[in-house]
Amino acid sequence: MDESRKLFVGPRLKRLRRDLNLSQARMAEELGLSPSYLNLMERNQRPITAQVLIRLAHAYSLDPREFANDDHERTVSELEEIFADPLFRSAPVSRIELRETIESAPTLVDAVNRLYRAYQAMRGAREAVTPSLNDRDRAEDAPQINPVDRVRELIHEAKNHFPELDEAAESLASDLAVTGHEPFFAIAERLRSKHGIRVRVMPIDVMSDNLRRYDHHRRQLLISELVDPSGRTFQAAYQLAFAEMRNTIDALAAKLEPTDGPARRLLRVSFGNYFAGALMMPYGKFHTAAEALGYDVEVLGARFGASFEQVAHRLTTLARPGARGIPFFLVRVDAAGNVSKRFSSGRFPFSQFGGTCPLWNLHSTFRTPRQVVTQIIELPDGSRWFSMARSVKRAFNPWGMPDPQFVVGLGCELKYAHRLVYARGLDLSSADATPIGINCRLCERVACPQRAAPPMMHALIVDEMRRGVSPFEFDAT
Repeated sequence: MDESRKLFVGPRLKRLRRDLNLSQARMAEELGLSPSYLNLMERNQRPITAQVLIRLAHAYSLDPREFANDDHERTVSELEEIFADPLFRSAPVSRIELRETIESAPTLVDAVNRLYRAYQAMRGAREAVTPSLNDRDRAEDAPQINPVDRVRELIHEAKNHFPELDEAAESLASDLAVTGHEPFFAIAERLRSKHGIRVRVMPIDVMSDNLRRYDHHRRQLLISELVDPSGRTFQAAYQLAFAEMRNTIDALAAKLEPTDGPARRLLRVSFGNYFAGALMMPYGKFHTAAEALGYDVEVLGARFGASFEQVAHRLTTLARPGARGIPFFLVRVDAAGNVSKRFSSGRFPFSQFGGTCPLWNLHSTFRTPRQVVTQIIELPDGSRWFSMARSVKRAFNPWGMPDPQFVVGLGCELKYAHRLVYARGLDLSSADATPIGINCRLCERVACPQRAAPPMMHALIVDEMRRGVSPFEFDAT
């Protein structure tokens, strides 16, 4: 941290204290401060110093870099997306007001975000049914928040890092390594010998539309022959997660999502997947290899028997204190631009309800199959990011069937790019960056030839006598 820079983190400090259930007097005592000085810091009337950050790190097991990281831009973007809804058209909210609210009332911001998600879910449910009395009742009973969005929110809040799962997977991986078998056979043997579960790779005519299915009565894990070797290992590891870690997974899911329902079940699936990835790529060995190899995803995949997507996903989880990796974000898109996966251990401002910017070369990557394509991008807030992307397939496909393909994008802030093999030979200090937006309805860049919609926070200008570069012009003030 730059000691000459004044850092105001009052709301974040207050939230930490409340999460720890501490009074101001108690926290001040533990940090060796006066209660009045702590009070001034919480009200942003005094900056936090490097010395206080170090004391916070020691007292509450925090990473001072993470605590000092400015996450406001992502939150501002999320709120702008919410207030771009026509619901708020008669009461526009300026970016300055949003920033002030985030700084002074972060809990209120969280509440607004959740309330809007509930509103979206309810509106979607009502639009999907005929408004008869019975259908109205069903809409009113609809879940308040989309379970997928809820799980994404919870995982993001945890920085996509779950140490209890990592530690258990690392210990189990050490036990499996003693057998000398390849990971798939070692996991399959563990399932058979300890849990009485037989792993079988089955032909497509038996598996039909399933890639993995657990037959509880016969205690068999059936994996389709269409699943490639890394996928078979992953699916077997997922089953082992629930055979050996069910209590931990259930407790962790219940802690993050107290209400039993689809969101909690999706969390359990996510934790099973997390454990499977951690078992294939044990934290300590994987982190050491990633640093030594310059985060070369292809080589890491070869070393740990994992796919490009599995490695990329694992890279977003490296947040262990004392052994942190680069804070990556990950996004997966299809050819139509739909986002089916997004994870971030940093502050990249993903859109909550839309796709991605067409100027981002994620989309052009479909034209260069299995080649890693890099790009330096710049967001409207001026932040710069290094992005690499590659097309991926998740399974083999029979002749005549649709061949689903995706592009996985992996990126980090430009300040970390010098540690990447993909940036070697580039002058990162003077490299040109492609200006992109979060998505069209939130982007304020003028004269963009790729614009598909006007920004919702600005008035549309229609001039019948002129056609500009962009099909939509707007008042940028």
